Amino acid sequence: MTTDRAVFRAPKGTRDVLPPESGRWQEVVTRFADRAARFGYGMIMTPIFEHYEVFARIGTTTDVVSKEMYDFVDKGERRLALRPEGTAGVVRSYVEHRPVATPWKTWYVAPNFRYERPQEGRYRQHWQLGAEAIGSDDTDVDVEMIDLLAGFYRSLGLQHVKLCINSMGDPASRAAYRDVLLNYWRDHRELLAGEMERAEANPLRILDSKTPAWQPMIDAAPQLGDYLNEESTEQFASVRRGLTAIGIDYEIAPRLVRGFDYYTATVFEFQGMALGGAQNALGGGGRYDRLSEEMGGPPAPAIGFGSGIERLLLACDAEAVIPVATSRADVFVVDALDNGDAAVLLHELREAGLRADRSFGTRAVKKQWAAANKAGARFAIMLAEREAAAGVVAIKDLASGEQREVARGDIANVVHTQINAIQPTATTLSTKGTSS
Repeated sequence: MTTDRAVFRAPKGTRDVLPPESGRWQEVVTRFADRAARFGYGMIMTPIFEHYEVFARIGTTTDVVSKEMYDFVDKGERRLALRPEGTAGVVRSYVEHRPVATPWKTWYVAPNFRYERPQEGRYRQHWQLGAEAIGSDDTDVDVEMIDLLAGFYRSLGLQHVKLCINSMGDPASRAAYRDVLLNYWRDHRELLAGEMERAEANPLRILDSKTPAWQPMIDAAPQLGDYLNEESTEQFASVRRGLTAIGIDYEIAPRLVRGFDYYTATVFEFQGMALGGAQNALGGGGRYDRLSEEMGGPPAPAIGFGSGIERLLLACDAEAVIPVATSRADVFVVDALDNGDAAVLLHELREAGLRADRSFGTRAVKKQWAAANKAGARFAIMLAEREAAAGVVAIKDLASGEQREVARGDIANVVHTQINAIQPTATTLSTKGTSS
């Protein structure tokens, strides 16, 4: 019998993340949260939508705002927008609540939304890890922020990561460079064709283009570094000295610019060299020293970064780290009694900190053993009449096949001890900086 009922599917450009793959996401977020906490960063959660004007600070001439942002008018006739990136909402929160910490250091994990062509590692709803430090212009904060992200990538086991850095200068430096660059684009208006209007609005944005036919023109364009004034030059040199002091390798990338209007001074990007191709950016960010004032807040120099989880997991795949878990349970209970003791035992095992599972419903013992193997459990506990009469249970190592009996009252401690004994030794992470 057929039916005309439609099968609902996730919207284009989105996807479901299911177990066991979701376990990798959990592992990535846990490691990021741990490292951020060690640097003094606390978690922040901002609304998934904001007033349109908050995200318009990204730059009305950017593709994100003009073409990709999901914005709408709600039932109260308010113009709102779904979050396309993390920084603007955090700064809005800073301006609204005026925290006293200097700098105010926060981290987040959140979905962002952009209407763009879906591709590998890039979705219309994508998840991002990020951190922001608001309220200090000390270049040591720049170094700390880069150190946080570099060490996070190391903690995942990624080895083929390159750090690129540049300076976008202060307003005076960038104004001088903007005039020179705009005249350069005007000399190439025939090649730029329909994008000349975009170049007039924000000349720096053309430097970030991946259009193949433009690359020789972009390569020959004037460099921002040649127009930095003394103050900006020293600021950038201070960041480089700080990175060198803690052993973080970097490459100066004169063409590196961030795509949003709020960036100033230090900008950086980590690239996953194992990914290859143009889509190899793992994460990046930079300073945005005037954004608080633009949102009606106090002067508050700041720096932050974002790192997309989907792209990051592609890099993990390329380097064969953070694999999908093959086990969802440490111990599996096989119940031949059907008297309720299995539920009690599961409770005890779980309260002892173990991942414990069982089959449900009336199932033959043979099928329960098959389910234990399918769950990838290391141990199975058999509840049967003979053992129950003797006050013991049988525990079997599913890897070696070894089986023994344990007193019923000791089972949680015994299993916990055995599980801990076979846990792999933690790998000591290198403190050396990233390199290509």
